[in-house]
Order: sequence, then C-alpha cells, then structure tokens
Amino acid sequence: MEAKKSRVIENEKIVMGVSVKTMIVNVLLSVGKVAAGFIASSGAMISDGIHSASDVLSTIVVMIGYKMSAKDSDEHHQYGHERIECVAALLLAGILCATGIVIGYEGVQKIIHADELNLAMPGILALIAAIISIVVKEGMYWYTRAAANKVHSGALMADAWHHRSDAMSSVGSMVGIIGARLGYPICDPLASVIICVFIVKAAYDIFKDAINKMLDTACDNETVEHMRGVILSQEGVMGIDQIQTRLFGTRIYVDVEIEAKGDIALCEAHTIAERVHEAIENNFEEVKHCMVHVNPVENDLTELK
Repeated sequence: MEAKKSRVIENEKIVMGVSVKTMIVNVLLSVGKVAAGFIASSGAMISDGIHSASDVLSTIVVMIGYKMSAKDSDEHHQYGHERIECVAALLLAGILCATGIVIGYEGVQKIIHADELNLAMPGILALIAAIISIVVKEGMYWYTRAAANKVHSGALMADAWHHRSDAMSSVGSMVGIIGARLGYPICDPLASVIICVFIVKAAYDIFKDAINKMLDTACDNETVEHMRGVILSQEGVMGIDQIQTRLFGTRIYVDVEIEAKGDIALCEAHTIAERVHEAIENNFEEVKHCMVHVNPVENDLTELK
C-alpha cells in the first residue's frame, strides 16, 4: 500500500513538472507567433499562435484534472476519483475542437472575401516563426508523451497530442506562407482551413479515448492474455473460468474466476486467491484492484457427488 501511495505522489510530481514547463514554453511561443503573424501580415501564423495559446488553457485543465483524480477514496467516492481525468480530457477535446472551428471559419471567410480583403504577401518572419514552432512543438509532443506513458495519464497524453496538433498546424502555416510568398496569397487562409481539419481530428481522437475509459471498456487482448499467463502460473490454479477487465479512468479493475481442487480447505482456497490477487496487482501497475473468486474444478465436483 505504501509503495502504491509513493508511486502516486511521484507520478503527480512528474505530471506537474512537465505541465509547468510546457506551459511556460507555450506562453512564449504563442506570443512570438502572434507577434510574427501581425508583423509579417500572416493570418495563418496568427491562427497558429492562437492555437498555441489554447495549449496553455489545456495544460491548466490537465493539472487540475490530474490533481483531483489522484485524491484518495472517500465515503462518497469509494472507488476513487480517477474518472475526473477523463472529464479533463473531454474538456480538452472541447477546447481543441472550438479552437479549430474558429480558425477554420476565419480562414473560409478570408477565402470567400479574398478580393475585398486584398490579401497581403506574408513576410519572411512568419516563415521563420513557423519553422521554429514545428521544431519546438514536436519536441514538446515527445517530451509530454513520454511522461504520459510513464504515469499512464490519459489527460496528459491528450495534452501531448495537443502539442502535436500545434506542430501540424505550424506545418500547414509554413506551406501556406511559402505558397503566398510564391505569388498565391490565397494559400495563407487556405492553410488555416487545413489546420482546422487537423485540430478537429485530434479533438475527436481525444474525445473518443476519454469516452471509452468512462464506459468501462475492456483492456486490449494482449494485456488480458498477459494476465492469463500470470494467473495460470500461480501455484494451486488449475484453470480460469472467466476473466473480466474494465478501464476506470487511467486505472484497471480485474474480476477473475479461477479453478482449484474441490477438496481443499477454505483457508487454502483463500491463500490461492490472495496469491493471484497480489500477482496481478504487482505485475500490472495500472491495476487498482483485482477481485478473485475460486471455483472447484468440475471433475472434482462430480467426484464429490
């Protein structure tokens, strides 16, 4: 129990540390991109900067969501608070989708009224800003993704994909700026529309993952088969009648019915069940609780009759 508590505290430190660092970088990056967009007359770069600014809000949501999800069980929430992190991921998806729609709408308006607006050719500063953004945001994606995998955080992984979507939007900005500088100013707002598609797709993926975790979706087959191997390797286990898993936020609950000899004492059956319980929780860090039920082997039951 103490080891698990220590691991939760350590994971929280990792999440908060990563979040604070990425938030600082995002503030600097968004200010720089918006400024470069205005100076270099690039609507795509301004849109890209707004997207980066939305990352700051999403990171704050991650920090609050993870902090609340790590709270211990209480009288009113006896299974814990892990699903709050799924709520945080849903909020992130909503923020991301809204950002994408606004950017796309503005891009479409500029395309429709291109003649009236007399779109200007973006300056070289916008192109430099786009290249810097691609490098920085892709680095932030891998940095945040590594931390999310380490602590098994769905909300932090959603934030990582938010960084990746920003990198992709910067690629769109770069292409649009290059096209505009080659004499096709329509490419700049067109890039904003393409950025919108990338952002909304990322929002959908985050939304889908969070919903799956809130609907008690089962673990993947590879994880379940690994669990089967661990269970069957325990002394006294003669087979598995049933194994059920469900995702509860970032954690996993396991219910398993094992087979044991029908003529053993209750204390021995309990010992086998405890052995399986501890083996599952020790071998799978994401498992919060494993419930084990012992059934007598059918052959032994027939002999007793």
